[in-house]
Amino acid sequence: MLKNQSRNTIKSTLDLMVQQAGEIILGKEQAIRLALACLLSKGHLLIEDLPGVGKTTLAHLLARLLGLQHQRVQFTSDLLPADIIGASIYDRTEGVFRFHPGPIFSQLVLADEINRATPKAQSALLEAMEERQVTVEGETRKLPHPFFVIATQNPTHQIGTFPLPESQLDRFLMRIELGYPDPRSERELLKGRDRRELLENIHPAINSAQLRRLQEKVDEVHASDAILDYCQAILELSRNTPRFAHGLSPRAGLALLRSARAWALMEGRFQVLPEDVQAVLPATVAHRLHSTTDTGVDEGDTLVRYLMESVSIP
Repeated sequence: MLKNQSRNTIKSTLDLMVQQAGEIILGKEQAIRLALACLLSKGHLLIEDLPGVGKTTLAHLLARLLGLQHQRVQFTSDLLPADIIGASIYDRTEGVFRFHPGPIFSQLVLADEINRATPKAQSALLEAMEERQVTVEGETRKLPHPFFVIATQNPTHQIGTFPLPESQLDRFLMRIELGYPDPRSERELLKGRDRRELLENIHPAINSAQLRRLQEKVDEVHASDAILDYCQAILELSRNTPRFAHGLSPRAGLALLRSARAWALMEGRFQVLPEDVQAVLPATVAHRLHSTTDTGVDEGDTLVRYLMESVSIP
């Protein structure tokens, strides 16, 4: 069991990071906390929203606060897998092929507007996101540790987008939205300096070694049998109700539990409560749920509400 002093120190550190992020991304504390919980859970993050609401700024901000070496990849329709993974180029002086690593070999990869690339380019991330490695020309190459993908995407109804397949969506631990700022925050935004300029003044709150230790602390957060029963009941309902096209996978269950542990840690606790599960449930499972009606509209939030209202809280 961790000492109270350690709990206070961890909570103070994480609260400070949320506060620093809130000075750049105004009025979006809940989204910031979810994004941070996702990375503490060793998960990849998908930020979906309209252009211009701060998706890319949030991704850069997280990289800076966590002290991670990062690279941005602008996904376009002509992007190739080699542009992401890298390629072997012939060295004339030595007469051999040498591998030139792509941006995937970074601690944090910002896949900007991921759904503007073709499925072929999107698939270059699948192995990296699941196994933290890539296979190039028959050789397996390990990726840095820690390794994250933060992807942004525009709504699928916009022109020039390619919907992410279920196999890709399932590899994102969370999907969050930022939405428009509230009037007060937007007024402050209009009166203040450019967010990109402010971003340049952000210094790392922790380094990658400290981040790994925080991730280890997440694993130490206790989840009682009652909490495990609650998570399993959610999974079972999604699998046995005709309203859902398909149920949540075991990977989704693990993602839900890890996220709840991270949320509890951010609240200064080392025991998961039902409120922690409910806090992360929409971001963790909404992008994994589909209705049998298949209207073409994203009904993930509606299905999440159904799960929350139908499963009894322990």
